[in-house]
Amino acid sequence: MSLDVYSEKYGLCRKIVGFPICLMSTTFKVYEVLGARMEGNTLLRRHQYDYAGDEIGRKIEQNKIRNQAQALRNIRRKTEYLKEGIQLLDDMQMQLEAEMEYLEVMGIEGNAARIYFPRMFDNVQWNGRKPRIKNDYVNVTLDIGYTMLFNIVDAMLQVYGFDTYYGVFHKCFYMRKSLVCDIMEPMRPIVDYEIRKALNLGQCKAEDFDVYDQRWCLKYKKNPEYIQFLMKAILEYKDDIFLYVQQYYRYFMKRKSVEELPVFLLHKV
Repeated sequence: MSLDVYSEKYGLCRKIVGFPICLMSTTFKVYEVLGARMEGNTLLRRHQYDYAGDEIGRKIEQNKIRNQAQALRNIRRKTEYLKEGIQLLDDMQMQLEAEMEYLEVMGIEGNAARIYFPRMFDNVQWNGRKPRIKNDYVNVTLDIGYTMLFNIVDAMLQVYGFDTYYGVFHKCFYMRKSLVCDIMEPMRPIVDYEIRKALNLGQCKAEDFDVYDQRWCLKYKKNPEYIQFLMKAILEYKDDIFLYVQQYYRYFMKRKSVEELPVFLLHKV
């Protein structure tokens, strides 16, 4: 609890500003929140449940593709293949300026992924992005990084009182925190770019994994090393993530136009 004591014309008045303390595991998973939190923010949740449009999801996906293009731009040695990918992603980002239905946005997102991932991981044998299937060590590392990112975004959304299960783009599904999936979308390239760097530096390699029935699993003794380099990358963006969630909260509470939706920017290298 922080205490701001200030004087007024006719005496002293205390203005108390509370802040929450989130207790997390080493992968940022929240297991307790102490202090101030807005879990009873019924007005915010009413706004959430009233919203049934597609424009916020479209803008979030546009933001994600913009950051994917920036992640490719951050790669130092750019081949023609890489430059082509950047241009294609820029074009897709512009397509999302127009109003379109959910399935059209999903189609563009899928096409962007097919352009982006083979170029982001052109430094290894890339077999496609297959979430949770664990078909190779790069996909397993991506899952670890995305889980850590998911957890820190989840913590921040909980502090503001959002119903984290009620999304604006990802469809509501039993026990899935769809809003967390939405808000972390533009942040995913943080993890992608860090894993590419780790591959180049030998921090991430096939020898660190065991294979059981064609499923790759990180060796237990290697967990701290992988958590460390992924955590370092995510924490470099901790202020950006906090401000993005804060601005999204204010945007949603004030029911601003979609043009005023906050944008999360990947750092230029």
